[in-house]
Amino acid sequence: MSLNLVMLGPPGAGKGTQADRLAAARGIPKISTGDMLREAVKAGTEIGLRAKVVMDRGELVSDEVIIGVVRERLDKADARHGFILDGFPRTVAQARALDKLMDGRDPLVVVDIIVPEADLVERLTSRLVCEDCGTNAEGVLRSAIATTRCVRCGGRLKQRSDDNEAVVIERLKVYRRDTQPLVDYYRSRPTFRAVNGAQAMDRVYADLAEAVDSAASGGALGGAVR
Repeated sequence: MSLNLVMLGPPGAGKGTQADRLAAARGIPKISTGDMLREAVKAGTEIGLRAKVVMDRGELVSDEVIIGVVRERLDKADARHGFILDGFPRTVAQARALDKLMDGRDPLVVVDIIVPEADLVERLTSRLVCEDCGTNAEGVLRSAIATTRCVRCGGRLKQRSDDNEAVVIERLKVYRRDTQPLVDYYRSRPTFRAVNGAQAMDRVYADLAEAVDSAASGGALGGAVR
């Protein structure tokens, strides 16, 4: 049975970091719409420039664009035996589209990472990312930005343009309005789980891996936070 996993949670919940780790452990690709859009922005494509204007305001790119990006990605050979989606779906409309894309595949496992909003604001306004590959710089202080390089590619670190406090608050507002209803959409499924993301990263990963295994094997824990 392949693992087809959707990672839910607000900006700053740690979805990307945990998805990277789980994907490496399970030998399946992590598919991040955020990474794909940032690559388009860096390349200066038409869709990238349109997306940059929207993302810099803390808003979400249209469903039509995102669904098309994901459809093409899931059709690639490396995703046929499983994948982890980070950043998609963000809306119920996207979730319905994903259900259609899952025809002929094993069921989706859905995990919601829960973190209090005050913690999210602190995380996002203080984080640094690589300007080349977009990787988060875990544990790097802002004062060390000039001397520290990305652990993945050696690129320079910077603060994302959408990680200032005003935009962060707007992004969380947009999340609550548009993305939180996904939890209600998925909650009744036997493959849905919730994980406490306000813990040390290793503890979150251990809980995530256990929740994924339970859901994939048809366990009956439902939406209980692990």
